[in-house]
Amino acid sequence: MALFDTPQEAFGALRPICIQLTKVQTVENVKELQAQLQTVSDSALQELQEYVLFPLRFTLKTPGPKQERVVQSVVQCVTFVLSATCVKKPALFLELFSELCMCLASPSAPRQLAPLSEELKHSVIQSLLALLHSAYGDVIMSLYQPPNLPHLGFAVSLLLSLAKEEKARQIKLAALKCLRTFILQCDCQEYHRPLDEEDKKQCGDLFASFLPGMSITLSQMITGDMKQGHMVVISALRVFSQAISLVMADEQLAQIPPEKEKKPALEESRISELVVHRGLEWAKGTAAKLSILIKKVVASASVHSHWKVRQELVETVHLLMLTCSQSLVGSVSELLKALVSLVNDERPEIQARSNEVLRSITVQGMVAENRPLTNILSEDLHSLATALPRLMNSQDDQGKISTLNLLLGYLKLLGPKVSVVLNSASHLQRLSKALVQVLELDVRDVKIVEEKRWSSGGLEDLTNHSVHSKYFRFFTDDRILPLLQQICQVLGYYGNIYLLVDHFMELYGESALYRKQAAMVVNEVVAGAAGLEMDGLQEREAVLGTEDLKGVITSVLEEYVDQANWHLITSMESEEAAAELAMKYSGLLAVASEVHSQPLPPLDPKPTVRSMNSNIWQICIQLEGIGCFAQALKRDFRLLLLSALYPVLEKAGDPTLLISQTARGTMAKICLTCGYGSVPELINQNADYLVNGISLHLRHVAHEPHASRVLEAMLRHSDANVLPLVEDVVQDILTKLDQCHSDRASSFLRVMHTLMKMLEKQVPVGESEAAEDPCEEQSQLPLYAQMAKDVTERCVHLLSAKSLCVRLKVLDVLELCVMVLGAHENVLLPLAHRAWPPLVHRLTNDDPLAVLRAFRVLCTLGANCGDFLRRRFSKDILPKLATSLANQAPVSARAGPIYSHTLAFKLQLAVLQGLGSLCKALDLSENDLNKVANICLPYLSAKQPARLQEAACSVFLHLMQMDPDATWLFLSNIWCPHTYQPPHPSLAPVNLHGMAKKRNEFTDNVQHLLDVLHRGS
Repeated sequence: MALFDTPQEAFGALRPICIQLTKVQTVENVKELQAQLQTVSDSALQELQEYVLFPLRFTLKTPGPKQERVVQSVVQCVTFVLSATCVKKPALFLELFSELCMCLASPSAPRQLAPLSEELKHSVIQSLLALLHSAYGDVIMSLYQPPNLPHLGFAVSLLLSLAKEEKARQIKLAALKCLRTFILQCDCQEYHRPLDEEDKKQCGDLFASFLPGMSITLSQMITGDMKQGHMVVISALRVFSQAISLVMADEQLAQIPPEKEKKPALEESRISELVVHRGLEWAKGTAAKLSILIKKVVASASVHSHWKVRQELVETVHLLMLTCSQSLVGSVSELLKALVSLVNDERPEIQARSNEVLRSITVQGMVAENRPLTNILSEDLHSLATALPRLMNSQDDQGKISTLNLLLGYLKLLGPKVSVVLNSASHLQRLSKALVQVLELDVRDVKIVEEKRWSSGGLEDLTNHSVHSKYFRFFTDDRILPLLQQICQVLGYYGNIYLLVDHFMELYGESALYRKQAAMVVNEVVAGAAGLEMDGLQEREAVLGTEDLKGVITSVLEEYVDQANWHLITSMESEEAAAELAMKYSGLLAVASEVHSQPLPPLDPKPTVRSMNSNIWQICIQLEGIGCFAQALKRDFRLLLLSALYPVLEKAGDPTLLISQTARGTMAKICLTCGYGSVPELINQNADYLVNGISLHLRHVAHEPHASRVLEAMLRHSDANVLPLVEDVVQDILTKLDQCHSDRASSFLRVMHTLMKMLEKQVPVGESEAAEDPCEEQSQLPLYAQMAKDVTERCVHLLSAKSLCVRLKVLDVLELCVMVLGAHENVLLPLAHRAWPPLVHRLTNDDPLAVLRAFRVLCTLGANCGDFLRRRFSKDILPKLATSLANQAPVSARAGPIYSHTLAFKLQLAVLQGLGSLCKALDLSENDLNKVANICLPYLSAKQPARLQEAACSVFLHLMQMDPDATWLFLSNIWCPHTYQPPHPSLAPVNLHGMAKKRNEFTDNVQHLLDVLHRGS
């Protein structure tokens, strides 16, 4: 609280310290004065303002070097006084202004900044701000009189230097704030009276001299180092726009009379010659120079990483368009570009404000030179379309984002008038060239992409799930692809759908280089034409009818599923792919022999990885297109299912994971849009036409693999309800399996394997039961059992096929057949009898992979028909297994850790893991059990890999369940930790071979097994 309320009381308290400070300028004296000032009321201090300021000003004006601490304390005290009082005398205001500015200037070079501390610089700027805010009434306008131009220019120059060269962010911001106050655009409007037109004119005339230097320096700050912080850029942008709007305002320049362009009269003061005399020629020249700076500023700020900078750019454009659209006619296009590109900003608040500003400009109707806004936008879009291919090729990702945002903004704003641009063949060509160029895919290794797996969700999850990530040659930023998709959609929404689809389908057919990109564009164009996700856009002149849209989609669909674009080589891993390639080429040879005298060059049997990956992506994009077409037509797409569903299912059965996943997503979209509750329902309700198509294609050798894939996909993605519907076509496949050679059997076997997996799933869930009558006839078999019987009968002969791939697939099919027929022993046993001889060969004389699979089949057979196999296993298999395990035991005992990754190890492990349960299922005799125990004994050694030891222990655990006494005796002869005393002296002592042995490599495992046996007993 103030202690001194009257000037007289305050004077008495302040006089001693003021006199002391005038005599001795020290930090202590200044601080004592400021402490005394805090005890004086504002009204009393106002009366004593000049008296108090005198010793402080005297300190600043004293010649010679001064300590920075003293100067800083004086400046801070001046700031305190000015903050509490008003400066009512213009002379005092100007003197203080000059004295504070001199604190920043170098004594040796007044036009340059002095090498001061950051704290002192900041204090001086704050004092200048306090002075400007303390100006009472019209006092501040004295600064804008022509005679005071040098003082103002000096201050502006110093502040610009501070804003640009200082590293401290707070000094930069303070200097920029002070500059805004100079142009009477301070945020704190309560300190200033509202400016009238004359004040603005006076200020604008004076600042015209400073505008070139200010605009250049500020533009350098805006486009400069990103490390300076977004607040500095925002402040610089605000000063830049407000200074230009003050000097270049249309209203101000329009009021200049013609005589103002003449030279100043001789009687005018010399200082007034420094003031720029604004006229039409000056305005044009200045506007031309400013247009260069505005272009740089807009280009930098529109792509700034911080959203608040982009938001401030919107306000900058709004201010300049509102005040200077006539004087800055050459910059209107750049300013509109900034707004148009920000219409699609990632921040919703920037989008909303950009749209609001554009609407306000549209309401004005005419902008620069009275041209309609739509005309300017059309011309700019023409210009951008011309430059687009070059820009897409030369810009970095951020530049591409800016350019594409601009293009999208133009398209949205022009709305229905987009067709005018598209009707120009040259501009459509340039636009399409740019889109096709930037969308070129990087067909990298598909195996890397296939690491993703599908979630087991519903239809919504499948349609929303990202099947794969596309990689592009010319960009990596994830924001670019959605922008390109939006551009294509808006083109389809407003443009002529027939013109666009025809043009891009011509590119599709023109070259394989354009095919994938053209298909991506067509997919999005169709989505846009259907109005998918087009909310918030202007209404189009005419909505495309369903029949017209269906006609366009039908033509594109026919092109997509044409054999030349659908049946592409995507892998050489499967034999049928190579056979298919050879078959296609042989057809070409036949045609060539009739038309040309020279034969075609020999077939390259190894298509490149790049070409196959390119084919995979092309098929995926076309599948995505079919899903998009279904979404566009909704339930009306049902009419196109006859031509779409069969090829989609074919790709759902494709061995390439990327293709099958994409096809699955397409089926999910078809279900959702066409009103099917699930994919099985979709397949079952259209099974008649699908089965008919499969039967037709099975008649042609070239189409057999594709037909089998369709059937496999039907079985894989449907349910048990489809079985009666596909019964006939399954018989057709089995007939083909009888007739074909082993090299063509692979695709058919894949279908049979899928069928058996489906039947096996239907048998744990209890949907099938064995017949009660053990003497049932074949005609009484359930459908699932009859199918399994037929498949087994047709596959047995292929167990001896030359192809390892075929043998492996047959073994997989047989294993499932045995599981399905387990409840029908009278059917299973004859089939097992037929399959036994070739199965024995697979077990005893084949590739280790085949042996491994065959042993799995043997275990499954043993679990389902043990009595039938007991003698056969003992005679045909057990001796071979004993020899094989005995020969391999020394190898595994001395092998290193890498051995566990070998096929030999996996075979040993599988046999040991299955042998115990097999012995139990076959109920082997004591003699055979003893053989098994001897076979497995070497694997109880601690030298063996741990997993083999565990598997061998599992065999003995099964043997314990079958004959615990014999197993105990066998193990005790290997290691026996106890001595057994006879219960009566007349009995002979118990003597086991294991009693006398020391601990060895078998001890731990045998001890563990004996402990288990004792606990069980």
